[in-house]
Amino acid sequence: MARSSVAAIDWITVLLFLLLVGFGWGNIYSASYENETFSLTDFSQPHVKQAFWILFSIVLIIIIQAIEVKFYERFAGLIYVISILSLLGLFVFGKTISGATSWYAFGPVGLQPSEFAKACTALALAKFLSDMQTNINLIGHQLRAFLIIALPALVIIPQPDPGSALVYAAFFFPLYREGLAAIYLIVGVSAAVLFILTLLFKPLWVVLAIAAVMLFILIKNRKRKPPYSKFLLALIVITGFCFSVNYIFNNVFEQRHRDRFNIVLGKEVDSKGIGYNTNQSQIAVGSGGWTGKGWKEGTQTKGGFVPEQHTDYIFSTVGEEWGFLGATFVVILFILLLIRLINLAERQKSQFSRVYGYSVVGILFIHFAINIGMVTGLLPTIGIPLPFFSYGGSGLWGFTILLFIFIKLDANRVNEW
Repeated sequence: MARSSVAAIDWITVLLFLLLVGFGWGNIYSASYENETFSLTDFSQPHVKQAFWILFSIVLIIIIQAIEVKFYERFAGLIYVISILSLLGLFVFGKTISGATSWYAFGPVGLQPSEFAKACTALALAKFLSDMQTNINLIGHQLRAFLIIALPALVIIPQPDPGSALVYAAFFFPLYREGLAAIYLIVGVSAAVLFILTLLFKPLWVVLAIAAVMLFILIKNRKRKPPYSKFLLALIVITGFCFSVNYIFNNVFEQRHRDRFNIVLGKEVDSKGIGYNTNQSQIAVGSGGWTGKGWKEGTQTKGGFVPEQHTDYIFSTVGEEWGFLGATFVVILFILLLIRLINLAERQKSQFSRVYGYSVVGILFIHFAINIGMVTGLLPTIGIPLPFFSYGGSGLWGFTILLFIFIKLDANRVNEW
């Protein structure tokens, strides 16, 4: 890399990345620590593998920064197609781990293409939206954008890996920033709220409550001649949706997903079965108090009460060993990273870079919010790692590629006119 390119790199973002990766490795070290069998050279130990993956991430960063910046825009479509083919190839060549055929096995090393497909989709969406012929207010162009987002998600769901597919909702962030009508976001959030309410209460009660609210609005605004037909149509759609929730929940969702929703919603208590991980994670986080039990001193962590704690539940190690203050520190690091990336996205001179930047923000936010919610029992367990923090080579490499492509684009913004 030229010296000017190195100077243009946003080192604040790099520092936040290093802090998250470093602190994450320290907690993986602690979660896998055993007095008698622990070794700094045993590649079977999670912390040793993670150290290797971190070192290889540095190699990836150097390669990303060395590639000509126009490459990412020029070949965005081809990169996206290759990522879709890699996802489809799993159905023929994939290895099944924990019930999901989401991995390619290369000897002792496994790669999960869904972790890399997020960056590929972000490039493809940025390329499409930055095309001079694209107008996000046109229905046809909206459908094409939705197709770019939905295609990898639809391929991932049958693996089955609904957690990774859910992450693609993050792409509504850049779409909304580029002018997509807010009605889509309102409808999406409303559907999620109605889904939860219908699971908690009978569909009829939910519909009657909504009808009462609509009637109140109509009466209050009767002098303005409100659009009665639109209110009626909305009520019909809502009624149909609410009465279809139970069918979807019982016939589309798998039993393990139904169990996790029921536990979070308080409809079931299963601290020894499907709810074991969440229950033990909450105990670990709660037992840390204000300052924690100390690094490598967590009794829940040392006792192995939270299965595979170094992966999706790594934040419970933070809560137990570093306490409320340590957990708050991690949350602040992520918030600072997200705020910094939003600021970088807003200062981009090209739409391609801005869209890609907001895609990065959306993906990281969804992962961060869902993982923390999952570990603390606010959301059902769906297997989403904490970016830069959880154990795993594919996850770390995927997030590293995602972030540092944007850092490369930002470093080149002075040449984007």
